[in-house]
Amino acid sequence: MNKLAFFLLGMICSLNAVGQEVYFHNPVIRGDMPDPSVIKIKDTYYAAGTSSEWAPFYPMFTSKDLINWKQVGHVFKKQPDWTVNSFWAPELFYHNNKVYCYYTARQKSTGISYIGVATSDSPLHEFTDHGPIIEYGTEAIDAFVYDDNGQLYISWKAYGLDKRPIEILGSKLSADGLKLEGEPFTLLVDDEYIGMEGQYHFKQGEYYYIVYAAHGCCGPSSDYDVYVARSKNYTGPYEKYEGNPILHGGNGDYKSCGHGTAVTTPDGRMFYLCHAYLKGDGFYTGRQPILQEMFVGGDQWVHFKTGNVAQAKQPVPFPGTFQKESEDFEDSFGGKSLKVEWNWNYPYSDVVTTFKKGKLLLAGHPKKGNLHGTALCLRAETPDYSYETKLVNTNKSVKGLTMYGDDKNLVIWGVSGNKLFLKRIKDNEESTLYESVCNNREVYLKITVEKGSLLNFYQSKDGKEWTSVQDTYFQGQDLVRWDRVSRPGLIHIGDVNEPAEFEYFKTQVKNK
Repeated sequence: MNKLAFFLLGMICSLNAVGQEVYFHNPVIRGDMPDPSVIKIKDTYYAAGTSSEWAPFYPMFTSKDLINWKQVGHVFKKQPDWTVNSFWAPELFYHNNKVYCYYTARQKSTGISYIGVATSDSPLHEFTDHGPIIEYGTEAIDAFVYDDNGQLYISWKAYGLDKRPIEILGSKLSADGLKLEGEPFTLLVDDEYIGMEGQYHFKQGEYYYIVYAAHGCCGPSSDYDVYVARSKNYTGPYEKYEGNPILHGGNGDYKSCGHGTAVTTPDGRMFYLCHAYLKGDGFYTGRQPILQEMFVGGDQWVHFKTGNVAQAKQPVPFPGTFQKESEDFEDSFGGKSLKVEWNWNYPYSDVVTTFKKGKLLLAGHPKKGNLHGTALCLRAETPDYSYETKLVNTNKSVKGLTMYGDDKNLVIWGVSGNKLFLKRIKDNEESTLYESVCNNREVYLKITVEKGSLLNFYQSKDGKEWTSVQDTYFQGQDLVRWDRVSRPGLIHIGDVNEPAEFEYFKTQVKNK
């Protein structure tokens, strides 16, 4: 959609706002970005989310209206020294003109998930890591920081891996936000054994509220939903709402939803940003951030404006705004660095990228046990799209397109030497689905995706006329990993001195 079309659509939305309510459709941040945290600084909203097994770590987005978001960077470009993997649940906090990020990662020395803290003078700049702040028990995840009239508190999920009820624990936090003070204390206990995590604290009137996620977070069987408890003291005791859950998938547009934080608009309204799996084909775009208006009702309990069944269609937060469509992506590799949207499989390979005369040279250093190279990928924003590349076939390395679950579950559509092939790797076992001779130095490859998981594979001599190499779709449903969906992108397998050479990469959204 061009700028004139956006302008005209904006004018229509503004006119409609005079006579009737205008709506947007969730998700507001498209693509897999679980556990979103949102804050407001001056007139700008910032959101970060889980990056899990993809680097760089914790994507950062900005917005002026809460419904149109743009990725601007990451919390970390470099992995913090104390960590090994599983980068979950970054929690942003703005305090004394400084931005904090309290984040979960597995500790290198123990393999246990603990909570670290990093700071920056702006969400737009890379953060400085201060190391772990909570090393407690066999699991400590999902931090949230609350300022209670000048006293900082931090809470987190504990005992999730133990044979005992999960608890939300709390502790006083130092004024500089960098260390615990005193002994941890219990805020809330999961005495129903249904799960409890991703908490958000706020106070309104005489009550402190904890809005939290219950049940299962991830994968095809996810049944996440949102609960609330309240107390007249931050430290408790808390009572749980008899009407829980206050937000769930049910018969609405989502399979499940939960784990988020809220932000308050200048006129005092609260908007809760959490993640959700869409039902049907949209499941394969992962856990995407959705926005719902939240309020405290006359019964002094938390409710959502459009009811307790989460709906994709919501009133726009601000009059005169409209939601932009998902856009195509293209990288012609004309710069000196990767575009901010790219991510790679850091637990399995260190990526090596070089830019040379408008081409990307991709290689990597695979880590122990990884037989399937370096994947450079994007977050898919819709279930129906295509992606393509032009590569220069000059060496024996495997190079081309991939749909990537992890190092042992992926699809490769590429070339090596004079062979063009389609390979499926499942549980580290490799099978060849198609193979032919390819003597062309320059090769165009494309993959189309329908319904999120049905793949078809094409080749071309000129990037205009495409030939399919399959009679039926490849079924890619089992590329989904426990806490993340597969991602489209580029791949290299081979010696670092024999890189893959790509002239461009682009995606195109279907049915826009």
